[in-house]
Amino acid sequence: MEESSEPARDLWTALRWEPSPEQLQDLIKLQELLRHWNRQLNLTRLVEGEDYWINQVFDSLWPLTEELKSSTSSRECIDVGTGGGFPGLAMAIALPGTRMTLVDSVGRKTAAVHAMASALGLSKRTRIRTERIEATGRDRTCRGRFDLAVARAVASAPVVAEYLVPLLRDSGEALLYRGQWSDADSTDLTKALKPLKATIHDVQTLQLPAGRGVRHVLRVRSVSRCPDTYPRPIGVPGKVPLGTAQ
Repeated sequence: MEESSEPARDLWTALRWEPSPEQLQDLIKLQELLRHWNRQLNLTRLVEGEDYWINQVFDSLWPLTEELKSSTSSRECIDVGTGGGFPGLAMAIALPGTRMTLVDSVGRKTAAVHAMASALGLSKRTRIRTERIEATGRDRTCRGRFDLAVARAVASAPVVAEYLVPLLRDSGEALLYRGQWSDADSTDLTKALKPLKATIHDVQTLQLPAGRGVRHVLRVRSVSRCPDTYPRPIGVPGKVPLGTAQ
């Protein structure tokens, strides 16, 4: 059953950012588009009410407090394993200066994301790639290009790090969206980052509104150029995560 399209205003208070009227309409339209494509492809169960506004929109944008303060600044961003378009499409709406690349290996998902981006008038600022991320990281048009590389609910943190770090330009950051996070997780990620020549810059923690769980985002920065060895061939990062075979 479809629920109210507009969130409570306290959601924006919690986010410390409020969309313009045009951005709010785009986010509402994105929900409508997600409903349409979800009926055909079953992209996500998080489509209605707070499932959409908190678990999709808010959860996509809360780590971007600083970026939202300078939303019109020119940035190159990439969303790895975009699935139904999050966080990438929400970021493209909220950060109008951003050029967004969205990557997923499943063609039916990227077709839906492409259609949604087009319907939202985002075609000039988005490009869609249907491929494994290991291939993206070795493509000279993508490697070392991005200011922000993000991934939400894709794989374990060491695996995601190997996907994202090779994509960063010198001053770029990788944002690893996680649920629970522990000191042991930080130790494992630190080991994985060592051969990638990167380090954990910050760990952000937030309790989602309406008691929807704790979230963490790891901000990772390069300390020197990522070796050409990474990412390793397709399938290898997931089978043998960095840090476990060192």
